[in-house]
Amino acid sequence: MQVFACISFLVVDAVFKALADGTRRKLLDRLRDRNGQTLGELCDGIAMARQSTTQHLDVLEQANLVSTVRRGRQKLHYLNPVPLHEIQERWIDNFEVPRLRALSAVRRRAEDAMTDKPSFVYVTYIQSTPERVWDALTDADLTAQYWGHRNVSDWRVGSRWDHVRTDGSGISDGGGEVVVSDRPRALQLTWETSTVRFDIEPYGEIVRLTVTHDDLAGDADREGAAAGWAAVLSNLKSLLETGRPLPQAPWEMASARRGT
Repeated sequence: MQVFACISFLVVDAVFKALADGTRRKLLDRLRDRNGQTLGELCDGIAMARQSTTQHLDVLEQANLVSTVRRGRQKLHYLNPVPLHEIQERWIDNFEVPRLRALSAVRRRAEDAMTDKPSFVYVTYIQSTPERVWDALTDADLTAQYWGHRNVSDWRVGSRWDHVRTDGSGISDGGGEVVVSDRPRALQLTWETSTVRFDIEPYGEIVRLTVTHDDLAGDADREGAAAGWAAVLSNLKSLLETGRPLPQAPWEMASARRGT
C-alpha cells in the first residue's frame, strides 16, 4: 500500500508541475479547443521553436495529460482528461463542491470530432501484465465482473463478438466484428457503427492501455464514450490491481449525476 501511495503522489506531483507552466496550459487549451493536432499545428500561433514546444509536450505526456496516436506519418496529440478527473475526485468531489466549469469542459470536449482522426482517446496505466490486460478484455467471465456484460467471442479476426447481459437472458446489447486480434498487443473491434481499438504496451511492471474510439456519430455518442470508458476502465484497473472491482458500479454514479 505504501508503494501505491508513493506512486500516486509522484503522479500527482507530475500533473501539478506540468500545469504550473503557462505555455503548457496554453497547449492544453489548444487541444481542448481542437483535439488531435500535429506538432506543426500546435506550434502555429505560438512564438516558440518546435524543439521547445516538443519539450513542453513531453512533460505533458509524462504527466499523462496528453496522449499521442500515430496516423500514417503524422503524430497526433490528444488531451487526456484522466489526471484532471482524478484530481477532481480527490479534492473536489469528496467535499461535495460543484464541479468546476473548466474540468467539465475538458471532459465534454476531450474527444472533439474530426473527419479523419480518432473521435475519442483514453489512456490509463495499470499495474499488471499485457497478458492479464488482454484476458480481462476478452474473457467473458472477467468482463462480467467489471463491465456488467459478458464479451463473448472466439476472438479470431472476422469473428462476431457480442456484449451479452449478465442477467441470464442471453440478450446482446451490441457487438460487431473482430478486426484485429494480436494477443497481447492489440485488439480492434467494430461496435455497431463505430470502431474501438485497444493498444496494450508493457513498461516494466505496468501496462499502458490506450482505447481509441472512432466513428462516433455525434455529440451525444461522444459524451457517452467519455463517461462510459472512464467508468469501465476504472473498474478494470481496480480488478487487476486489487483483485476486485470497485464497490459500486461507476457508470451508475455517472448516470445519477446526469439525472438519468
